[in-house]
Amino acid sequence: MLTPTYPIRPLPPQTEIETVPVLKALVEANKALAELKGRAATIPNQGILIDTLALQEAKASSEIENIVTTQDELFQADLFPEGPDSVAAKEVALYRDALHLGFRQLKETDGLILNKGLIAIFQMLKKREDGFRNTPGTALKNERTGEVVFVPPQDGREIIRHMSDLERFVNDDGFCDLDPLIKMALIHHQFESIHPFPDGNGRVGRILNVLYLTRTGLLDIPILYLSRYITRHKDEYYRLLQTVRDEGAWEAWILYMLRAVAETSRITLELIEGMRAQMATMKQRMRTELPKIYSQELLNNLFRHPYTKIEYVQSDLSIARQTAGKYLDQLSEKGLLSKHRSGRSNYYINAPLVRLFLEVSGGA
Repeated sequence: MLTPTYPIRPLPPQTEIETVPVLKALVEANKALAELKGRAATIPNQGILIDTLALQEAKASSEIENIVTTQDELFQADLFPEGPDSVAAKEVALYRDALHLGFRQLKETDGLILNKGLIAIFQMLKKREDGFRNTPGTALKNERTGEVVFVPPQDGREIIRHMSDLERFVNDDGFCDLDPLIKMALIHHQFESIHPFPDGNGRVGRILNVLYLTRTGLLDIPILYLSRYITRHKDEYYRLLQTVRDEGAWEAWILYMLRAVAETSRITLELIEGMRAQMATMKQRMRTELPKIYSQELLNNLFRHPYTKIEYVQSDLSIARQTAGKYLDQLSEKGLLSKHRSGRSNYYINAPLVRLFLEVSGGA
């Protein structure tokens, strides 16, 4: 039997939000995020960051839902989408594609995050054609005990009403004078509590986080590796979500989200700095050892696609297939890439970049 539903109240909460601990954490989070934004802008091709970091974010976000894959499975599935690789890896790639879709929508709507856009993200993520829930029966349970811990709104009309209110709160910058990072924490809790979709709410909600930071100008592109922190502190994440519902403990929840922003900003900055250093090294080696094939476009390809293949180089550089194959083989012969085979196809790995992902993420 379902327990009583959590009453969804209007945002912002009618309680003190900007406490002294929150304001102190807010300074640190904003500083770290501003440094990340500034450093990211120095990468010459922003598409490199969107593609490579979005896939890492997708991996971490999916792990929160117990969809676990290795870096190799992830890149293999991206390289050969029709291949027999891990189902989990393909789900992760769908998250990356859904994040890209959300970013495109953000530009098309002049910075508005609309419910129809969230529905499109859900549909891509889950390969479904429906939208918000319209039948009762949804309840969230403790993974270990099976106990029902939370019942979101059940009536379809109520869900639409709450999501319409949330859409207004997200997009009305003059509605309240709260810092955008605090608003992001409130928005995320409200979205997860409404739980508007039949499935995939956690992943859609985490995409909403980074899209909101981009919408408010705290980021230029959606590259914050936020899910990594939540993966590492998953029990606390779910506990604090519920403590707000049970006790109205907003301060602890907001502090958690601000710590997540600060720490993952630093981690993402570490990734970007590592990529910058590796790009500079490879650029120098290519110019010295392979001057006839060097181009910025080729260099970009090797970092936009840590696992690359002839078709990627052919497309990115607008060159013949045979020429693309020769370029990759020469890079492999010089030790700049490692050459591998899958079935009848060759593929090439930027091994130092993949190692960087492993070192920073702390696992496979």
